Amino acid sequence: MRTNWLRFLLLAAGLASTAPAQRVAATIDAAKPGSPISKLMFGGFIEPATTSIWAEMLSDRKFFNEIDSQPDPAPPANGAGRMMGAARRWRPIGPDGFVTMDREQAYVGEHSPVVRLEQAIPHGIAQAGLALRGGQAYSGRIVVAGSPGAKIEVTLIWGTSPGDRQTVTLRSLSGRYTTFPLKFTAAAESDDGALEIAGTGSGSFHIGAVSLMAADNVEGFRPGMIRKLKEQGITLTRWPGGNFVSAYDWRDGTGDPDKRPTRMDPVWRRLEPNDVGIDEYAALNRLLAAEPYIAVNTGFGDAHSAADEVEYVNGSPDTPMGKLRAVNGHREPYNVKIWGIGNEMYGPWQFGYMSIDQYWVKHNMIVQAMKKVDPTIKVIGAGASIEEVSWCAIEEEQFSRRAKLSMKLPIEYGSAADWTGAMLAHSADYMDYLAEHFYAYPLMYFDAAAQHFVDANDPLVDQVRRLPNKVQFKFEAWQEYLKRMPFLKDKNIKFAFDEWSPRMQTTQGGRGAPGGAQQTGGRGAAGPGGASAGMASPLSLALTYHEMFRHSDMVAMSVNTGGMRGVATDRTGDGTGFRLEGLVMKIMHDHFSGSMPVSVTGNSPQRPIKGTVGVDTSAQPSGSPTYPLDVFAALSADRKKLLISVVNPTESAQEADLSITGVQVSGRVRLWQITAPEASAANAAIQGLAEVPVSQAPGRVAAPPTSVSVYELELR
Repeated sequence: MRTNWLRFLLLAAGLASTAPAQRVAATIDAAKPGSPISKLMFGGFIEPATTSIWAEMLSDRKFFNEIDSQPDPAPPANGAGRMMGAARRWRPIGPDGFVTMDREQAYVGEHSPVVRLEQAIPHGIAQAGLALRGGQAYSGRIVVAGSPGAKIEVTLIWGTSPGDRQTVTLRSLSGRYTTFPLKFTAAAESDDGALEIAGTGSGSFHIGAVSLMAADNVEGFRPGMIRKLKEQGITLTRWPGGNFVSAYDWRDGTGDPDKRPTRMDPVWRRLEPNDVGIDEYAALNRLLAAEPYIAVNTGFGDAHSAADEVEYVNGSPDTPMGKLRAVNGHREPYNVKIWGIGNEMYGPWQFGYMSIDQYWVKHNMIVQAMKKVDPTIKVIGAGASIEEVSWCAIEEEQFSRRAKLSMKLPIEYGSAADWTGAMLAHSADYMDYLAEHFYAYPLMYFDAAAQHFVDANDPLVDQVRRLPNKVQFKFEAWQEYLKRMPFLKDKNIKFAFDEWSPRMQTTQGGRGAPGGAQQTGGRGAAGPGGASAGMASPLSLALTYHEMFRHSDMVAMSVNTGGMRGVATDRTGDGTGFRLEGLVMKIMHDHFSGSMPVSVTGNSPQRPIKGTVGVDTSAQPSGSPTYPLDVFAALSADRKKLLISVVNPTESAQEADLSITGVQVSGRVRLWQITAPEASAANAAIQGLAEVPVSQAPGRVAAPPTSVSVYELELR
């Protein structure tokens, strides 16, 4: 009885904290629509260069690592090596001594495996842990060289019985590396399939490279991922990162994929096979019908390399780099317009980091060189307002523990740490867009007196307000920069919010309810990107889209860090459905891309939340004055529909009276809703988006708990 009474008190307290004192009333005035919402608001983030969208099934397919039977090394303490888990390794078939790494006859990289043969006893290499589908065809290739007396068999295995395998025999070997095609069909499902490359006979054989994909891949990409990402509404892709780009050489990703060197990426401590380079990235955007956004290396990179990269991508086949592109099979230029100049160059975690008084010089030099090659490109400068620098500084000390806090937070405008201020002062003529990143901890807030994050223990309605408040602060900061630098009023610099996401963790580093798994990616990410079983992450995304939409005149593009992980995958890694975060992007893209925001007023202002202005919150709360609901409205591009999005970030049903002026509603209305599923696995195909029957235009909106509702009203 005492437990039930306590639950009642806690529930009553929660309801009291989110229930408005009066009935919420919202008025939509559609008489004066704003600037159209950019169709590039629905971007996805790709880091590193070759990600799981690529269909390759084999790890280390060009043999960067030694091949032996020794235990796997411990995973790295930080970086994507930790996030992604240990990569599958090649193991010898038979004793280790029959497989060695030959540096004299290496096919690609520093060495290639050579297998010594022993007549009828098979020797070679194998890789296990492959997820296979029953009835699925697989195709690939292998590059080998061998003695005339060698007989090589490549076998796909899906079970323990002698018949649970299919073998391709390679004939007519020579001392020169030759590429042989591979084709298999798995007869049964397996989570621990294997590929064996074994030989018998006399002499030896070298293996240069091997590749295996499901035969239904689309130009090397997973077909389900392509289909679902396109359906989700990805309109822009940012590649290849992210921190990764600061140590990346774009040249490594050109030419014959089997001859591209595998590199140990020093940023995330993982192997980068360079199978996805510029040409494959261009194909991906063509398949998605998305706008490409290429980030150039301004860490270890230089102006000459950046200019060459632009020429490879956009130059005519008569130019040196354009000629190389044509030799690689792509004669016509790609005409990529959006180019990011570095990534988070304000952070000491960035490879090639330098102080702002040096970096702005490098930025300007690189932009000059790139625009000399193609004056039509649009470039994005790496910015960081005082909020981003402050937030990163305490994150580095408190969680990453890579740096000691050397200043009191928040930092001041105009100080040496005000990165955006310095970039605008010195590089405004060398940028078309200003990049601003923002992350938030919904379950924590920054305590200014203690100078560190503390657990917030506040209701969901406050948790999900932390990320959109970061957007609000960006515009508060912009107004301050305009006061300090009036010349900016004559520029047409717009924001590129090209990395943003919530991070659902507590001060202890674990995940907290109700946010579920952390939305990951980018700096300090702490997990492999699973979807939240709760609603804190998807609701944070929905409110953040609302806030960016309200400033459509200033936001040119947006890239959600977890945007490419909005697709739910099956056991093989291919796309099958949508995670809740992916459904949020889908509903926002499908209804608001290209639409024109209209005014929403109300009688219930949003409330301040815990936090510190200039670190993790804004001076004025984000959102519409319809607390606890958040309402955004827009006219469709053809002005034939009024679109209304209502986010209920509370755990109880909410209602609001609705008035519409400035347009005449015909009476026909449709409604789509995202609601919390009753139960879902982190990697399941979540079907939480549904169209709900509505009989007439609403004079009152009823929002289910933790939901996103989008109304579409036809106009006369």
